[in-house]
Amino acid sequence: MGHSPQTLLERRYARLGLLLIAPTIIVFCAVVVYPLLAAIYLSLFQLYTPTLEGSFVGISNYRELLARGEFWISLRNTLVWTTGTLSLQIVLGVGMALMLHQNIVFRSLARSLILFPYFVSTVVAVLVWRWLFNDLYGILNHLLVSVGIVDMPVDYLGSMPNAMISLILVGAWKYFPFVVIAVLARLQTIPDALYEAARIDGAGPIARFFDVTLPQLRDVLVVIVLLRAIWDFKEFDLIFLLTGGGPVTSTQTLPLLVYKEAFALNQMGMAAAYAVVMMAIMLLFMIIYVRRTRAADES
Repeated sequence: MGHSPQTLLERRYARLGLLLIAPTIIVFCAVVVYPLLAAIYLSLFQLYTPTLEGSFVGISNYRELLARGEFWISLRNTLVWTTGTLSLQIVLGVGMALMLHQNIVFRSLARSLILFPYFVSTVVAVLVWRWLFNDLYGILNHLLVSVGIVDMPVDYLGSMPNAMISLILVGAWKYFPFVVIAVLARLQTIPDALYEAARIDGAGPIARFFDVTLPQLRDVLVVIVLLRAIWDFKEFDLIFLLTGGGPVTSTQTLPLLVYKEAFALNQMGMAAAYAVVMMAIMLLFMIIYVRRTRAADES
């Protein structure tokens, strides 16, 4: 029994669709699926990094990992860093976006300059901030001592909690323009009729923000928090270059611990186990966050 021309055409389109999407699937498998499976596989071995030679140990790496105090310290540091810098990014980003949305003088120039921290090289940004934070010749200490706020130079990067606070501030400064871009784009699409209706009802600026602006920003903020939480959780270069995880391990996060195990201690199997656990933690938090967000939207 022959097929109708419409059925043949649909099958031809289906084959064409598979052909067109095949390169994307191949690239996805090469850069995501294969490295993920390879990391899980390596985590089951005790491997020497330079030669990748070793023996199968099963889940022993995971048992040893969970028994180490260094893992829990690094996890705590990662959560403190992620929560702190993400919160500041959201507050600064939304506030700056609201300001740039107004008809202010040199608004176009301000919108261009606000993107500077996000586009500047991380290495350059860290070098500048290390100079600013320097306890001997840093300009911040010079200004604080000059105006009499402090008697002695402050050790920003060599003591706690100064090191973590400095790290969070630099991270927020570096990445908050991403929030500005996304929020500002959403603000420009909010209908003016909503604000007019709120004004007629007697709502002031604060009430309009919470009753009109914030609900309209909810969807984009969900995406921003999701993306920035993932990116901040796995942040390596900024932390490594600014504090190196110090003093001692006070600012050592999980990505730095993975690097340390793989290339300082030459334990690739243990490093892979840390990486897999780190991925599982991120996945768990993202699932919880998405479910709570959906529940809030439905209610």
